[in-house]
Amino acid sequence: MKMRLKLKKSANLLLACLTALPLMLTPTNVSAASDANINLASEKQLIKGFGGINHPAWIGDLTAAQRETAFGNDQNQLGFSVLRIYVDPDRNNWSREVATAKRAIEKGAIVFASPWNPPSDMVETFNRNGDTNAKRLKYDKYAAYAQHLNDFVTYMKNNGVNLYAISVQNEPDYAHDWTWWTPQEMLRFMKENAGSINNTKVMAPESFQYLKNMSDPILNDPQALANMDILGAHTYGTQIKDFAYPLFKQKGAGKELWMTEVYYPNSDNNSADRWPEALDVSYHMHSAMVEGDFQAYVWWYIRRQYGPMKEDGTISKRGYNMAHFSKFVRPGYVRVDATKNPDTNTYVSAYKGDNKVVIVAINRGTSATSQRFVLQNGNASTVSSYVTDSSRNLASLAPINVSNGAFTAQLPAQSVTTFVANLSGGTGGGNVGTGTTYEAETGTTLTDAVIETLYPGFTGSGYVNFNAYTGSAIQWNNINNTITGTKNVKFRYAQESGTRNLDIYVNGTKVLSNEPFTATGSWSTWGEKTIQVPMNAGVNTLRIVTTGTEGPNIDNITVTAAS
Repeated sequence: MKMRLKLKKSANLLLACLTALPLMLTPTNVSAASDANINLASEKQLIKGFGGINHPAWIGDLTAAQRETAFGNDQNQLGFSVLRIYVDPDRNNWSREVATAKRAIEKGAIVFASPWNPPSDMVETFNRNGDTNAKRLKYDKYAAYAQHLNDFVTYMKNNGVNLYAISVQNEPDYAHDWTWWTPQEMLRFMKENAGSINNTKVMAPESFQYLKNMSDPILNDPQALANMDILGAHTYGTQIKDFAYPLFKQKGAGKELWMTEVYYPNSDNNSADRWPEALDVSYHMHSAMVEGDFQAYVWWYIRRQYGPMKEDGTISKRGYNMAHFSKFVRPGYVRVDATKNPDTNTYVSAYKGDNKVVIVAINRGTSATSQRFVLQNGNASTVSSYVTDSSRNLASLAPINVSNGAFTAQLPAQSVTTFVANLSGGTGGGNVGTGTTYEAETGTTLTDAVIETLYPGFTGSGYVNFNAYTGSAIQWNNINNTITGTKNVKFRYAQESGTRNLDIYVNGTKVLSNEPFTATGSWSTWGEKTIQVPMNAGVNTLRIVTTGTEGPNIDNITVTAAS
């Protein structure tokens, strides 16, 4: 019965989607054909990843092979790096979520959870616009509900799944088949109760259509905002012109912005391979990244006849369109400025990380086009490329030579092409380019941590090794900024194996809890991890503290502004 809920949504949203469609499909900033300039020094949002939901309670669990297809990043795999799971109101069913979530984490993904309903004893019915069976959380059960969410986080952790985040409610403003929340009810919970949810980030409000009346009150209330780590939104029928959120840019420093559910453009049976309709998926992802500045893009069901994976476990045309982002734009990459619409039907976005630049170019026109790409503040010698069109799926093309920082490529009719190049010189060498680097061994205050030079490859005069204590810390005391706002902080660190978590404090206030640092492969292999935090103009402190028994070896941090 529950698996029909989304089909009900399709019917109810049809009018809204049809109304929005002309605007969604019409370029809003058309210009004459021009170069696509990729400015590697102009950084935008930090990317957390791409993925979808696994929902064994409604449509059955992914099989072992399907988990590999979803979260692996080899040939004929999607490379998903985000998994959404279901918080069942009945804790006896929580075990259903464990197997796929564990495997996703083992493959490098992060996992977050969303509830549709509280436990039945916390729910009451009320009259909502004549519907006397509408459901809501009892007003005297808010604290108990927060504990319910805490219990789910603890259960998953005890079963090997450290949740990255938990949502307060799935679609509180489209709850015909689940639990309604008004904006004021959501605000009250975020102010009074969300702060008691421990050991994971808190997401809200997951409006079904990115309706700002659900999230504006949170952004405008300092206490509620302090208790929200991620602003989650769904974009069913949302017009692209409404993807931008100026109030979030104004108030959301240090917070994350995720698109946490959609299917696009429809949920027709067996529509996953329909072409060129499937090309709309990559166009929608482009718009979410470029117009909405979203840091994550999460599909509805991973496996469905209209999803990225078909019911037989093979990747669909829609899935290959998602893979043009998910396989190449990895967690920790940063979107950089690019000419977003260099020709009438051409759409471009660009990203950097791991000493690479990734460019995703979409040609929605019915004719092939020639497009010139210009790399600014960075260079490369050759470019690899991969194309999906009516007859090909992520097909590898011949390398393209870069001359004087530019290359020209043919974009086939109705296609998406991803270009990948190793960077040489300029500001694109890592996840974050220009900025100020602060060594861990100088200008810092160390608590139960020591300076070492045992493993090679460090910068400066050494690196810092946390002693095996909870509460060991490094504090940088003189981070200078010219303006207040969100900053990218890139850690250069080494860790042989496993995942180690750190709490992050800015100017004495905890801004991130249990931030995971994953293995780099050896103590002499230095990797990078970028986080985003709020900082003030002038001098700031940044403190990182172990939460288990140990942390990674820290070489340095690089701080830049996030535009």
